[in-house]
Amino acid sequence: MNPQTNNISAAEAVAHLQPDTWLKVNRLHVRKIIAEFAHELLITPVLQATTAGWGHYTLSPAAGIDYSFRAQLLSLDHWHIDTASIEKTVNGAAVPLDAVHFITEFSEQLGFDPVLLPTYLEEIISTLYGSAYMHTYNTTTATELTAADYQDIEHAMMAGHPCFVANNGRIGYDTVDYRKYAPEAATPFPVIWLAGHKSRTVFTGIDTLQYEEVLQQELDTDTITSFHGMLKEKGLQPEDYYLMPTHPWQWYNKLASIFSPDIAANNLVCLGYGKDAYLPQQSVRTLFNVTTPGRFYVKSALSILNMGFMRGLSPYYMRTTPGINEWVAGIIEGDAYLQQKGFMMLKEAATMGYTNHYFETAIKGESAYKKMLATLWRESPVGKLQAGQRLMTMAALLHVDAHGEAMLPALIRASGLDITSWLQQYMDCYLSPLLHCFYYYDLRFMPHGENVILILENNVPVKAIMKDIAEEVAVVNSELDLPENVRRIVIPVPEELKILSIFTQIFDCFFRFVSHVLVEHADYPEEQFWALAAECIQRYQQLHPELEEKFKRTDLFADEIVKTCLNRLQIRNNQRMIEPNNPFKSQQFAGTFKNPLAAFKHRQVAVV
Repeated sequence: MNPQTNNISAAEAVAHLQPDTWLKVNRLHVRKIIAEFAHELLITPVLQATTAGWGHYTLSPAAGIDYSFRAQLLSLDHWHIDTASIEKTVNGAAVPLDAVHFITEFSEQLGFDPVLLPTYLEEIISTLYGSAYMHTYNTTTATELTAADYQDIEHAMMAGHPCFVANNGRIGYDTVDYRKYAPEAATPFPVIWLAGHKSRTVFTGIDTLQYEEVLQQELDTDTITSFHGMLKEKGLQPEDYYLMPTHPWQWYNKLASIFSPDIAANNLVCLGYGKDAYLPQQSVRTLFNVTTPGRFYVKSALSILNMGFMRGLSPYYMRTTPGINEWVAGIIEGDAYLQQKGFMMLKEAATMGYTNHYFETAIKGESAYKKMLATLWRESPVGKLQAGQRLMTMAALLHVDAHGEAMLPALIRASGLDITSWLQQYMDCYLSPLLHCFYYYDLRFMPHGENVILILENNVPVKAIMKDIAEEVAVVNSELDLPENVRRIVIPVPEELKILSIFTQIFDCFFRFVSHVLVEHADYPEEQFWALAAECIQRYQQLHPELEEKFKRTDLFADEIVKTCLNRLQIRNNQRMIEPNNPFKSQQFAGTFKNPLAAFKHRQVAVV
């Protein structure tokens, strides 16, 4: 099977770009741009009047250009905008909403570097292209998704990262690649297997896993024999090589040309496609094995620009990844509280990294050219299920389908629980373990929707699984004595900013959107939502009085919390937003939030 032959016609590549659909996705995206840019104080809507709990606002980027809309300002400076109310006029005449025009009209106010602006605009246009595709072809309803399987839900997701405005750029994919490799296209494809000479390639596994075991799990005996036979036909010795999978796009677009000296010297040998089919996940470069779901995920370097980074993988980071995963897993599996909550992680159990000597010699610092050929194997969540359980990406809690129906209220209705009871169970299995990891172990994850898998019973969350560990996990205490192979995850954080590990990652980047979905689609009071979050935190704190000093130093009930701004990061540098080993050095701040938890600071809750 060769996906390179499955080309689409020139007309099919743009069949979803119809006038009505384009107007629809632009309206939705302008809504998001206004909401997130106003949230980060990049733009300032002007209140004109208030009617029945809604404010009527205007924006005027230039003389003669005016936007108007009605909105409610929710907690955490979150803008709940009535989509249908947004209007634009130019010299008094109504014109269609256009997300790209909006960015260009405000580009000076937003502080764009003229050199970076075109790439940002390309990402916005590409995001709109994908949105039009999804609104055309992803017609499964939110209600239907409440009974769907793990991968069907994964590929139905439409929104991307809730905070970032340019969040589905995938610069590097052409329109044919999009149909083959975008997660929403849901087209299974095989991976290409390469043989890397051991003089250039490093395999690293967790202590209990050897290279031969990975190979025997991921490939059947006939395929291994065939691949080894290809090496022998070239006069090469199989024992001198490691076999590794890579994304087909990476092979055809980067490796086959840029690594041609290595290929000519037989340091890198293409063995062809494997038998198993994979589906791309929301993170694009992570692939789920649909032929044999119990086998590992494959995550490989993919040199496309997406949401502020070139999505390569460092061969050097790969060498410490399994050790970091073992260390984190040891904490999770050895902690009674986390085990009681059912908290789990997917281990990145083995890695492979190939170094290109030309670029290693020529470039002393960090570079995307040094991150083009690496792979990691991550555990599948399928084996963690018990009878009556199923998996769902946590991103589904924010999903609104092409028909305007939100999945979260539909999921709660299908569970038979009331909203409050459902949310209590969700927070207990998701928020409680993250609080414990942070306060007890100074351990911070990146627990946004795409990085968390929920285990459901009767459509109710009962366990949470963290993934994407080694690239996202961090220890926020530089004084801890850690093993040498774990030291790279220690990040320097000023004491007053440690709170952002919880507040930004969970509350601002996820909970404010969950609350909005419930306000808009279920008429659930946001005050009640934040009361439940406060109750969850207080219950944890009462269970752990020995951590009282830490609770005071990192006070989640403080009146105000500094506001971290993600779009400001991407606008400043859409090629490389932050330094991974010191993300707080790059952070962009804009004032403070009024903390919705502060109202519940002195409340006592029952410990159950």
